[in-house]
Amino acid sequence: MGRRKSGRNVSGVILLNKPRDITSNAALQQVRRFFNANKAGHTGALDPLATGLLPLCFGEATKVSHFALEADKTYRVVAQLGARTTTSDAEGEVVERCQPEALERLTRDLIDKAIIQFTGSQEQSPSMYSALKYEGRPLYWYARQGIEVPRKTRTITIRAITFIDWSIESNQLTLEVTCSKGTYIRTLIDDMGQWLGCGAYVQELHRTWIEGVEGPVLSMDEIAAIAATTNPEEGDYTAVDALLQPNDCVIRQVPAVEIDAINAIRFTSGNPANLPEEPLNPDQPMRVFRASDGVFLGIGIWRDGALAPKRVVNLAD
Repeated sequence: MGRRKSGRNVSGVILLNKPRDITSNAALQQVRRFFNANKAGHTGALDPLATGLLPLCFGEATKVSHFALEADKTYRVVAQLGARTTTSDAEGEVVERCQPEALERLTRDLIDKAIIQFTGSQEQSPSMYSALKYEGRPLYWYARQGIEVPRKTRTITIRAITFIDWSIESNQLTLEVTCSKGTYIRTLIDDMGQWLGCGAYVQELHRTWIEGVEGPVLSMDEIAAIAATTNPEEGDYTAVDALLQPNDCVIRQVPAVEIDAINAIRFTSGNPANLPEEPLNPDQPMRVFRASDGVFLGIGIWRDGALAPKRVVNLAD
C-alpha cells in the first residue's frame, strides 16, 4: 500500500509572480506549505534566474494543468551583448567574448533584421543546461558532469519579437518575445547573438503572459503575509483559501460548454454526456460546466456524437 499524502484536500490555482534565484519547484513547495495542501504541481518551469508568471495548481486543478503546457507564452528578456556563457544566461561562465569592433558595428537596423530573421517557425536545439530529459536524467545533470549527450532539435514558433530598448553604454538589448511551447529563450538569445556577430546571453528573464491564464498575480511576500494571519493549529485556512482561483483559470483558451443536471451526473460518473448539437469545433477539448450553477466539471472531448469525459473534477474536493 502506498504512503498516504499528508495535508488538506484543497483545490484551486495560485498565479505566482516567481521571485528570482529560486527554482520553480522550491517556489511551489513554499506556497504549498502555506495551504498545507496534499497535492500540488506547476505548469511550466521557470529557471532560477527567471521571474514572472508561474501558475501553481492544487488538488483537482492538477488534473487540467497539463493543458496549459501547450499554451503560447510571452517573456520580457534583457540580453547582455558581447559574450557567450556555458548556460546562455548570467549564471554560466563566460566562454567567449567578442572584439570591441563587433559591438561598434551593431546598429538598430541590424537588430531589426535579426528580429525578422528569428521570427516564425524554426528548428531549435535545447541547451545542455535545460530540464529536458535524456535516459531519465535532465540534460543539466549531464552538463554538470561535463558529459555531452545527443539533443533532438524541435520545431518551435516565435510568434513575435518586439524591440523594447537598446543601451549602448551597458550593451544590453531588451526584447519582448511571444513564442510557442517548448521554446528556450536562452537558446534564442544565444542564436541571435551569434547572428549579430557579437554573442549574447540572458541577463534577465520575466514571463508576463500565458495564453488562457486569467486572474490576479501574487508575489510570494503577499501570499506569505496572508498566510501569517491563518491559524493552522485550529485548521483555519480561510484567509489563504480566499486567494485561490478556479480550477479552470489556467485553461481559459479552451472553449466552454454547459450541460444540464442529468448529463452532468453522467459526465462526472465517467459516461458520455449529450449535447443539443455538435460543437462548432468538435476536434478541440472543451471545458464542461453544469448549467444550473456554473460549476466546472472537467474536460470533455467530442466522440461518436457525444461529449466523452477526458478529465473529471472530483466535486467532493
